Amino acid sequence: MRRRIIMSMLAGATLVASTLLGAVPAQAARPAEASAEAPTAARLADPPAEFGTDWHDPLTAAPPVTRPAGTSCEVTVAEARFRDFTPYKGAYAPPHGCGDRWSKVVLRLDGKVKGRQYDRLGYLHIGGVEVFRTSTPQPSPDGIEWSVEKDVTRYSDTFRAGHDVEMLIGNVVDDTYTGIIDVKVTLTFYPAGKQHTAEAAATPDRVLTLQDGTLTTPRNSERIVAEVYATGSGGGCEEYWYLTVPDAAPYSCKAGDGPYREVQVEVDGELAGIAAPFPTVWTGGWSNPFLWYVIPGPRAFDIKPVEYDLTPFAGLLNDGRPHRIDVSVVGVPEGQSGWSTPVNVLVWQDAKRTHVTGKLTAHKVGDLTNSSTYTPGAEHRLDSGAGHRLTVSGYVDTSHGRVTTTVDRELAAASVHRWTDGENTDVLDGTWTDDEKVTVDGRGPAVTTRTDRTYTMDGTTTLGAGDRLRTVLSLGDRASVVETRGGRRSAWSRLDDSYTGDATYTANVPRDQRHAVATTSEHYRLYGSDGCHDRLLTTVQGTLTGARDRC
Repeated sequence: MRRRIIMSMLAGATLVASTLLGAVPAQAARPAEASAEAPTAARLADPPAEFGTDWHDPLTAAPPVTRPAGTSCEVTVAEARFRDFTPYKGAYAPPHGCGDRWSKVVLRLDGKVKGRQYDRLGYLHIGGVEVFRTSTPQPSPDGIEWSVEKDVTRYSDTFRAGHDVEMLIGNVVDDTYTGIIDVKVTLTFYPAGKQHTAEAAATPDRVLTLQDGTLTTPRNSERIVAEVYATGSGGGCEEYWYLTVPDAAPYSCKAGDGPYREVQVEVDGELAGIAAPFPTVWTGGWSNPFLWYVIPGPRAFDIKPVEYDLTPFAGLLNDGRPHRIDVSVVGVPEGQSGWSTPVNVLVWQDAKRTHVTGKLTAHKVGDLTNSSTYTPGAEHRLDSGAGHRLTVSGYVDTSHGRVTTTVDRELAAASVHRWTDGENTDVLDGTWTDDEKVTVDGRGPAVTTRTDRTYTMDGTTTLGAGDRLRTVLSLGDRASVVETRGGRRSAWSRLDDSYTGDATYTANVPRDQRHAVATTSEHYRLYGSDGCHDRLLTTVQGTLTGARDRC
């Protein structure tokens, strides 16, 4: 029963091909704006007894993008109304009056939609570079508005020249699904000054895309990072890959090797990077859109790419020839669609050399362990565990000497999945870890950056008497980053983004007969050497009932 409900609710949440929006940009120099209004300034109200025809506009507890003081220039990248799967195309031109070097570039999407509509996924490409991936909230009959901000300074190389722009938020509008998605996307540029030399050094010199699956880097590349916007979606079982089971188990979503997924990148057929995908829950997920009407799950509005440090392969890639780059997702059943994996490649160059040589010196691939144990019974149970490790090392001979980069990455996953016949009760408790250590040695004291990521999901859906469907769910997105120089800690940060929700409604009836109730919250904590952010939001029946800031 539960799976049939999910499939009907998510069938329209289609992950479209990697195409997006565009429009002839408007631009003007203006004073810097203040950051977006904090949720603490939003109105708080007493909640109704159940959901009505309207609710609070979507918002998150994440911090707004910080913006430098001083002059800025804004470019309107696109204004579009999405009602089908036709890409919106236009043109981008660099800003006037803010130079061609920026301390920060901020993307902002403002959207609105009303009526009835599924959650939809979309992309924004500028010059073929994917600069933004997002999903949409589900609207109220009376209409909602929302906004998303993202720091896109890393794509500055792309923004310095004019390019075609393409955007698509694939949508279906008919007599039933009436919501037209109306969006505007802008870029705001903040000129770099002498005080922004550190930011300039951190910004890649080049942003590349694959050409027919191949990559040709500048011959003087000294650091190379690939980013992959890997998302499982499209209305099929890969949209909730973490619930899939081996063929022997009686469940509606099958995957021969169980629920383990791993995003791999290969260079000329050799494994170059591994990563755990984030278990994103879209705003129709877990059979219950009432969980997400105001507060989305972590990363749902700003889908972050997986990053791979490919610098150990720079000596190979710098030979001036095209090299094959392949991205695959381990665990997806053969012939099954549902994953999209567009790739950008960020390159830092040695300004004092035309050719940087080097060599891959170590390449150790651990065994991929993956097991799922099915236990039948009145309550079916699947215990799954998996793990993988990869270590690569290589050097480049630069104008400032030989620099060796070593990347060690270790993945692990563990989950317990329980369900009853008919899937009227469905329970998952899962944890995924992705631990990475990158050491750069040869330019001053050795610098080691250790990043430990942990993703968690603990949820129960029950379809009870009177077709009352209840979902209780908690999600976690956590990361600890520590940088050491010469063995001493030089920078650190700790992220803990936690979502909880409890929502109940009557299934299989018209919208006005669902009698839905829900409580949701998000607690976003980010502490570190750059300061802190601590915000807690709570909602009841779509009403914002609490907005607390600490720090």
